[in-house]
Amino acid sequence: MLTSHRSSSVNGTSDPDSVSFFILQGLSSLGDRPMIPFVILLLGYVIILGGNSMIIFVTLTDPKLHSPMYFFLCHLSFVDIVYTTTTIPKMLAGFLSDVSIISVPGCFLQMHFFMQLNCTGHAILTVMAYDRYVAICHPLHYTSIMTRRVQTLLIAGAWGFSTFCPLPVTTIALLRPYCGPNVVKHGWCDFSSVRRLACADTSVDNIVSLFFAALSLLIPGVLILTSYVLIGISLSRMGRLKAFRTCAAHLTVVSISFTSAAFVYISYRVTNFSPEVRIIVAVLYAALTPFLNPVIYSLRNKEPHLNHSSPELGCEAHITEF
Repeated sequence: MLTSHRSSSVNGTSDPDSVSFFILQGLSSLGDRPMIPFVILLLGYVIILGGNSMIIFVTLTDPKLHSPMYFFLCHLSFVDIVYTTTTIPKMLAGFLSDVSIISVPGCFLQMHFFMQLNCTGHAILTVMAYDRYVAICHPLHYTSIMTRRVQTLLIAGAWGFSTFCPLPVTTIALLRPYCGPNVVKHGWCDFSSVRRLACADTSVDNIVSLFFAALSLLIPGVLILTSYVLIGISLSRMGRLKAFRTCAAHLTVVSISFTSAAFVYISYRVTNFSPEVRIIVAVLYAALTPFLNPVIYSLRNKEPHLNHSSPELGCEAHITEF
């Protein structure tokens, strides 16, 4: 049974009622049946590491793949590896122990990096949508626009945006007092679950978190949608709507990522969902896109081919097999 604990220090204070660690509840209600989800989660994590590492290796070693799209895909795979590593190993360890404990600093570091890397993934997907827009709508100027300097600036912008978005949320959460109970009803230090443990009014926290969550989803979502609307208009004018399938891999990943995010949001707003259901939905959200990315991009990945002799042939594609 999970119980709450108090200790003499948290966040550098000497408040005797403050907690010094949190207990991650995880799927402890499974009792003596944790091995099935443990094996499933472990296999999924191994596939995520192996698949995304393979994409990074092939992209860096194959000269034919030294193009902007694969440069961005390489960064996306790196983010997927680190993103899942912030949560899944701790969850796996929790299955093998009676109580899963995490320190207060470790909890807030996990919270911050989970939100930051999630936001980074969406930002890189936005950059990839812009790359598709330039390649399809401006094929003759693609190489002059998407220079290595521009690629680096776009990635730096994605990381900068993702660093900024969760910072106010984690800062406010860190400054709240936590005097017990200290059982986080989640598989990791999820902001919404930790916020419920604060011994203070968290109404401001709710507003701030909602604002920055909307910001981190709406800005990438609107930019991606705008890119594909412009791509669709351009292709319809040329009568080459079939070339839209060159974006199928990216569109699939975007759809899965934003749809799963919507399911997580709904699971937190529907009160009759048990904590176990919310955890399972959150794990699927955190692991599904990193799990499917290597599969989607390795099965069939099309990149617009530049043909300087005819602008209308700029959307012609070739297939790359990993």
